[in-house]
Amino acid sequence: MKMAEGKLAGKVALITGAGSGIGAATARLMAAEGASVAITGIPADGVIAVAAEISDSGGSAVAIPTDVSNPEQVESAVAQTVEKFGRLDIVVPNAGIQMHKEDRNLHELPEEVWDRTHDVNYKGQYFACKYALAQMVKQGEGGVVIIVASVTALTGTTPNVSYSTGKAGLVNLARHIAVHYGDQGIRANSICPGALERTPDHDEHPDPVGREATATNRIPLNRLGTPEDIAPFITFLATDDASYATGANFVIDGGLTII
Repeated sequence: MKMAEGKLAGKVALITGAGSGIGAATARLMAAEGASVAITGIPADGVIAVAAEISDSGGSAVAIPTDVSNPEQVESAVAQTVEKFGRLDIVVPNAGIQMHKEDRNLHELPEEVWDRTHDVNYKGQYFACKYALAQMVKQGEGGVVIIVASVTALTGTTPNVSYSTGKAGLVNLARHIAVHYGDQGIRANSICPGALERTPDHDEHPDPVGREATATNRIPLNRLGTPEDIAPFITFLATDDASYATGANFVIDGGLTII
């Protein structure tokens, strides 16, 4: 990974859930574009490994193990980022879980599964946005928020009701931020990735092979996506090339939701 004066040179980004999958791929690409990156998430070994990889390649990164469902830890992650790099320009609320076996039809859904899923996927992203926005407002120089939702936010086809409803809320959270912080130069967008491989969601699925076969048959591009398919779009939205894009939701799913 060659670090150079790229389109994010001088910028500081904080990415949640960055120890693997979309978060890790985005951290690598943003660092390659010149950003200093705070790698947050759990488990700790994942975020430490990604930060070390970026640093060893000549980039600027710090590992901050963080449970996004804990507001004190998220607030501390923002503070540590600013202490390390001096500012915060970009936040990518990406952390999420999917409890495949437990998250089922609504009338059978245990309340604790609903609560745990929303504590991470929805409330955790609220915490990331809240504390990042506070820093951006304090700086008075604008900022960028890119929230990672899911195509399940757009349809009712998934049986995982806790997951899909939380992701739907994230799309509107980005719109709210865009409307109410735009006059301060802060842009906010959401993205909805489709079915991906090499992510915790895929790897922890009870039948990843069957899931891949079923999904591939429904995707016009005839393959699952990868984290590296998603990271360039997130990175683009963080650059000045996307300076007039705010309040939008972008679907990156190989055509899954058009059929």
